[in-house]
Amino acid sequence: MNRKVKLALDIIVGAVIPILILNNLNEQLGTVTTYIVAALVPVAWILLDTCCITRRFNFITSYVGMFAILRGLLAFWFVDGIQFAFKDSIGSIFSVVVFGLSIMLGKPIMYYFLMQGMSPDSLEQEKSLKALLAESKVYGALVKSTKILLFISLVASVTNFLLNFQIVVADFGTTAFNQQVAQVNAITQVTFTVLEFLGAGIAAVLIRRAMYYYLPTEDGKEQDDSDFWDLLQLRDHQQIAADS
Repeated sequence: MNRKVKLALDIIVGAVIPILILNNLNEQLGTVTTYIVAALVPVAWILLDTCCITRRFNFITSYVGMFAILRGLLAFWFVDGIQFAFKDSIGSIFSVVVFGLSIMLGKPIMYYFLMQGMSPDSLEQEKSLKALLAESKVYGALVKSTKILLFISLVASVTNFLLNFQIVVADFGTTAFNQQVAQVNAITQVTFTVLEFLGAGIAAVLIRRAMYYYLPTEDGKEQDDSDFWDLLQLRDHQQIAADS
């Protein structure tokens, strides 16, 4: 799916539709049902994207699916005040914990995202890609990229908690509560989604630059004009020739 289309759909389904539901369906559905429906719409979208659109079950989709299930379960935790502020921030906190642990363990999560995203077609390609990712500059870029996403998740979790704590002050199960939740969502969902896309873009640039530092060039071609896997294979051949 085109990235711009994906971003637009994430914003529409993840933010616009839930906000409209929270602001307009309280009388028709009841406040509690309205809240649950609004909370589950983004969850349904994530699962639909994972199971029916992406249709790949790997590390990335497992992570996304786990995140969606967590959000779905939390929708039925009916709380308000500081507990709601914490509940609504658990998703970002989850990302902070996962990214942070991966760095502490020396296995940056961006490594696994990249391995799945590159989708090597054979064991030989997978072995070559792993060797490339083990190079010092590439590994450093993976760590730095993971830290960028960790920082974004940390900022998102703190900001989301503070906004909810300050704005969502009504009791759960009231129209005012749903409207206040919608107000916070209008601020956070679009902002955080765009911020995450920007962070992922910066991470991709850093990693790509580091990877291509170790790749050769084909005769008569710029690196950008060559297929990545062809360059990786050429790198392997050159290393074999140098070792022989």
